[in-house]
Amino acid sequence: MAPTYKANQVNFINRLAYSFHPPRRGDVVAIKLAGTHVMYLKRIVGLPGETVAFTKGRLLINGEVLPEPYLAYGCNWEHEPELVGQDEYYVVGDNRSMDFFDHEQGRTTRERIVGKIVL
Repeated sequence: MAPTYKANQVNFINRLAYSFHPPRRGDVVAIKLAGTHVMYLKRIVGLPGETVAFTKGRLLINGEVLPEPYLAYGCNWEHEPELVGQDEYYVVGDNRSMDFFDHEQGRTTRERIVGKIVL
């Protein structure tokens, strides 16, 4: 998630953030991997039922370019459109300098989203 968040930084998770509304596009969330202490920090870019694609490094949601002012530098990612399921969110980090397939990104279920990261 660099440069938004630094490695080995302590982050706080608001576990109640989604008690009254679903996760929103642009939210930085903690996603549990194994147990309660191993998590990824990722940004939600795709919502349930949307199509997500990357063309020439630009993020497309349902075929429309999504502005991403939080990115410090661009990328050259190419990825065919992918439909996000009804209980899923498409998440990706802000550091997109590495190859698409070397980057941890993709769909995650709502159940795996622990909460919203608090700055």
